Amino acid sequence: MLAFDHRAGEMTPEWEAVKGEAKKCHCVKPLPRPAGQVTGTNDCGVSNLLPPKPLLCLSNYLRSFPRIRSLNVVRQPNSVPVKAKWFMDPKLSVSYAGHLQNATVARISPSGYYCASGDAGGTVRVWDTVNEDRTLKGEYKVINGRINDLEWDGESKRIIAVGDGKEKFGHAFMMDTGTSTGEISGHSKVVNAVSIRQQRPYRAATAGDDAVIIFHQGTPYKYDKSIKTHTKFVQDVRFSPSGDIFASVGSDYKIFLYDGKTGDTLSEVTDDSHKGSVMAGSWSPDSKLFVTSSADCTVKLWDVETRKAVTTWTVGAGINFQQVGNTWSGEDDIVSLSMNGDLNVFDRRTGGKPARVIQGPQKPITSIAPASADTFLAGTADGRVLSYSKSAGESRYLRGINHSNLVTSLASTPNEGNIFSAGFDDCVREIGSDALEFTSASFALSSQPKSLAVADDGSVFVVEINNRVEVIRSNQKVFDLPTKYTPNSVAVTGSLAAIGGEDSRVHLYQWDGKSLKEDAVPILEGNKAVVSALAFSPDGNLLAAGDLITSRWSYHSARVNSLSWTSDSKHCASGSLDTHVYIWNVAKPLKNIAIKNAGSGGVNGVLWIDGGDGKTGKLASSGADACVKVWEVTFHAV
Repeated sequence: MLAFDHRAGEMTPEWEAVKGEAKKCHCVKPLPRPAGQVTGTNDCGVSNLLPPKPLLCLSNYLRSFPRIRSLNVVRQPNSVPVKAKWFMDPKLSVSYAGHLQNATVARISPSGYYCASGDAGGTVRVWDTVNEDRTLKGEYKVINGRINDLEWDGESKRIIAVGDGKEKFGHAFMMDTGTSTGEISGHSKVVNAVSIRQQRPYRAATAGDDAVIIFHQGTPYKYDKSIKTHTKFVQDVRFSPSGDIFASVGSDYKIFLYDGKTGDTLSEVTDDSHKGSVMAGSWSPDSKLFVTSSADCTVKLWDVETRKAVTTWTVGAGINFQQVGNTWSGEDDIVSLSMNGDLNVFDRRTGGKPARVIQGPQKPITSIAPASADTFLAGTADGRVLSYSKSAGESRYLRGINHSNLVTSLASTPNEGNIFSAGFDDCVREIGSDALEFTSASFALSSQPKSLAVADDGSVFVVEINNRVEVIRSNQKVFDLPTKYTPNSVAVTGSLAAIGGEDSRVHLYQWDGKSLKEDAVPILEGNKAVVSALAFSPDGNLLAAGDLITSRWSYHSARVNSLSWTSDSKHCASGSLDTHVYIWNVAKPLKNIAIKNAGSGGVNGVLWIDGGDGKTGKLASSGADACVKVWEVTFHAV
């Protein structure tokens, strides 16, 4: 930490002692601070995880489990950790980040104590769901390629994993040792799904792109017969909880039922059939009902005894609303996955529209900003912005016209007025004060924006890649400042604007409502690399500046992407590309609270959503893992 009297341009005396160990966030200060002592220990734990929505899937990657009534596991994008999601209360979500490659599928064991998750590299990891540290039980390389599906047996001892292997398309093994428990054979193309009969005698069925279902006897598992009822890709196969029947669905729009013990075909379900590929199926807990999700944008509920459609839900129209996965959660709730990643929750007792839609980011979160006392916004790499409710722990996409590319920055006025977003589509867009939709206001910039900040008078300061700063108010340009340096970040408090440059300096300007003029102390030096983040404290006395030098600090080891102050201006949080978050004490800059591995792939945004009483607080962090995590922080005693 460094502190400066920006009127004199000199470092304050109390910071000289730590200059040699300066951390990567520098604290710029106009007046000396009172001395204080810091005691206590770090105490910080995640209290809330707002997970991303899953990528589209080609089979049923959503499951519910008897021991944990409404727990469902969904696949995640781009090395993002597997998330276990409670649909009744998304605030209770947990995460697991052990995979080195894209996580593709996850299943909780029937006992509820373990989860098996597979990835694009053919690795299955079995980990503990009870302990918070998610202890690894075992890691097994089962096929040389992507794992599409896996299943536990009824004793929670054996697992079958299938997918797109080179030498084989599936493998059966013990969950604790990885020892083979048979052979999964008979397919000539990628296998999309596997299901195991949960009662003895054990049976297993696999379905693949070769339009064949292979029925296996076990244990040990071995080939029994090929079932060629489908004429196109078989997308999913599922045994009923009772084990008496299993069902298959495919790209030929068809649904078939089979005997669970022998594999004999019982019948085809032809009543009110789907008009598109049937992508997934799931059974009710009593084995009397079966639900299917289809590319025709519908979800159908079937009575197994009569082979009739009981209820049909139409989710929407178009590719985004094609249904590609489902699960039965509890007794009455059905969850179906849309192509765009929305999770649609249906009540089986009612028809019509979904009773609830759960949304979350599909791409990394690139920026975060407050909107109101109960709401904050998050911008994503696909150009969309989500509104998060702190109390409900839920997120919704903003209505209106989104950015067409990455949202690089979000900022709101200090008085909780309108919010502004800047994107790589070279536009600044205005968001209504209700944080629910974009307004019609949109301003085209002269080049790509890097960062923006909003002054008390509603003026929007935009730092751009063409060495200029544009100032916008009421959707009109009011000032344009060409710079001799390359600007990279911006922050505003009152009439003072700070611009961080690639020259490792912070440039100060006075804003009179019409133009920017150099401050009496125009330049602050102390950073040793590109000033990547700036943030004024709420009282306006301090300016935190982050850079990307790693050798001067013993804490962050990569670029600081975001800074956020508590409401009392006593603590500042920093989020970095190194995946860590640090919380700095103004009185004792070397006494910090570390949140290690806060975000897989890097932390892009931090935001205090509750500054607390000076003893505790709540900090939200977000980043490349497309998650928003809320941390409960206990500050050091002073």
